[in-house]
Amino acid sequence: MVATTQGLVTVFGGSGFVGAQAVRVLARRGWRVRVAVRNPNQAVELKPAGDPGQIQLVRCDVNDPAQVAAACRGGHAVVNLIGILFESGKRTFEAMHVDAARRIAEQARAAGATRFVQISAIGADPDGKSAYARSKAAGEAAVRQIFPDSVTLRPSIVFGPGDGFLNRFAAMATYAPALPLVGFGKTRFQPVYVGDVAEAIARAVEDAALAGRTFELGGPGVLTFEEVLNLVLRETGRTRLLAPLPFPVARAVGAVAQLSTLLGIPPVLTRDQVLSLETDNVVAEGAEGLAALGVQPTGMEAVVPSYLWRYRRGGQFAEKATF
Repeated sequence: MVATTQGLVTVFGGSGFVGAQAVRVLARRGWRVRVAVRNPNQAVELKPAGDPGQIQLVRCDVNDPAQVAAACRGGHAVVNLIGILFESGKRTFEAMHVDAARRIAEQARAAGATRFVQISAIGADPDGKSAYARSKAAGEAAVRQIFPDSVTLRPSIVFGPGDGFLNRFAAMATYAPALPLVGFGKTRFQPVYVGDVAEAIARAVEDAALAGRTFELGGPGVLTFEEVLNLVLRETGRTRLLAPLPFPVARAVGAVAQLSTLLGIPPVLTRDQVLSLETDNVVAEGAEGLAALGVQPTGMEAVVPSYLWRYRRGGQFAEKATF
């Protein structure tokens, strides 16, 4: 049994990859957690993560101020994890990263919440190349106008079981003769473990001394895109050609690939994602990070083998890769 003594925190986007982990960590630390999602039926697996009644699922359309207000009501803290990686229909970067963030902050403030945590991304920049980066920066600014003491967390690429990054390339390696080396694979990443991000969220909710600060979350190692693909191939026991794809060509490929959204199919790549890859995704020099939050970063070698084994020939019984 967990003693729920911490009060109520509302987590928007709590059914997602990072959100689900954050809900579990908050529940373990004694919070009552209200998970605001579009479809509560897709988040029922979160209920057993806490004691009976500790985790509440509520239907919430972030475009509806009344539903957002109801989700925030009575909460001590609010965490905004709403985010998309590509635009589709009305789900634009502006709508989801800026308008929704502003609406959630407004209703959280009106409901009397005293803590607000905004999950952004490394690379958020009002002058960034990609619309994604610009919208993330605009979302941060919108929240800070309403909640000057909000805490902003900017993760790098997040890895862990169920991630949409390593799993995507591992799956591709099972059938494709080659993997795309966008921009010749020179973009640098600082992958951060999802459990560490969830812990950072919980500490940002609880520690009043963190108010008004921004933290960039990266793991202990920096890898190029080429090194990431080689890691995936090594861990899955696959041999694949890495096909160099210059940025101009990749942008054209992405522009065509994103047309799949018109059919309701998630794109393999978009032009905006290519633009994001033209900028390194690492913790900025001098930025506060996991260490400032008291979180020891977890290396990829400790986690990746635990879930990429499923892409090996022979699965978990195949010979284990070494880093």
